[in-house]
Amino acid sequence: MNSPKRMKITVSTHQNKWAPAFKSLNLAWLKKYFWVEPIDEIVLSQPNKIIEAGGQIFYLIQGDDVIGCCALKQHERGVFELTKMAVDEAQQSMGLGHALMEKGIEWFKQVHGTKLYLETNSKLKPAIHLYQKFGFVAMPCPFDTDYQRADYYMEWRP
Repeated sequence: MNSPKRMKITVSTHQNKWAPAFKSLNLAWLKKYFWVEPIDEIVLSQPNKIIEAGGQIFYLIQGDDVIGCCALKQHERGVFELTKMAVDEAQQSMGLGHALMEKGIEWFKQVHGTKLYLETNSKLKPAIHLYQKFGFVAMPCPFDTDYQRADYYMEWRP
């Protein structure tokens, strides 16, 4: 008996039709590990604001389904936050986070970004390991964070 063929996965930029998946994928991991903060509700409910401010959202698409996403949110000219990275729980540990990271960093370079950082939580060891693989290093946070759960700051240092 042949196993079913796995559907191709593509990485695409933001389309309004994928906004509900951006929110639901992120709410799933936030509720599993932490809680949903007011800043989460704002960012997840208004993905077009990320685009309008000069950022981008990337989606992993399999067939008609969004199975992962991440955003690069521009805070000031050339300064981007890697944020709201999520992969459907059933699809994790398959290298999909790598695909999102590669696309995000490639885009950051294309727009001539000058600083790329992220905020996370120290208990998210697999995520931190992924970030380290891509050249992010832990540093003291240079600003007051909007996230109560954020206790770990990293900057991209290729």
